[in-house]
Amino acid sequence: MATHAGFDVRAADHLDGPAATADPTADITDFLAWMSPDTARLRMALDVVPFAGVDAAFSDAVGYVFHVGSAPAFGGATQEVEILCAFYSATQLECWLGDEYVVGDASDPAGITSESGALRVFAGPRNDPFFFEFGGFGAAVEAVKAAAPSLEFDADGCPALDEATANAVVGLLQSNPRGGPAQDTFAGANVMALVVEVDVDLVNGGGPVLAAWGSTHQLAR
Repeated sequence: MATHAGFDVRAADHLDGPAATADPTADITDFLAWMSPDTARLRMALDVVPFAGVDAAFSDAVGYVFHVGSAPAFGGATQEVEILCAFYSATQLECWLGDEYVVGDASDPAGITSESGALRVFAGPRNDPFFFEFGGFGAAVEAVKAAAPSLEFDADGCPALDEATANAVVGLLQSNPRGGPAQDTFAGANVMALVVEVDVDLVNGGGPVLAAWGSTHQLAR
């Protein structure tokens, strides 16, 4: 996922299989990255715990990592840095990037900031940012599977749909299985959001084109 100047990237992954959902605190639902209006700061959000309830919390057994690669141009070799975060209670955490370090309760909307001000972190529940009609998507998948025997596939395994099938699939994606308008399956649902803001000068050592992604890891305690 790349971000440069005013561009932003988003990725979402909901309703995973058993392996990912076994530990909701490590199950990444969304990752978003965008630049501040003046492009001086990189902002990233890593969301976990789909359909988070009132008692949802981050885990002190999981490490949360923001990876940022930088390159002189798209497709070039990247230089990667990592922002590492770990919790030691429901709201208390520590995050670090090189010499930049924050520690404390990050649940206040203003977050907590490193001594230099170059790194700021927030952690807490937020409305799920993903809009998705899951029933319509499922119906569209079934329609494509039913049409698959008569379709031609390219080298990457992507089907070439005729106009009628393409229009039918688009219609399914834009409606619910009962034929009504699409509805947000995740409306009213919360996730646990870990959000960082960092001076871009700390992450662009390899060049102005940035690539960002997130990961979670089990910690040895």
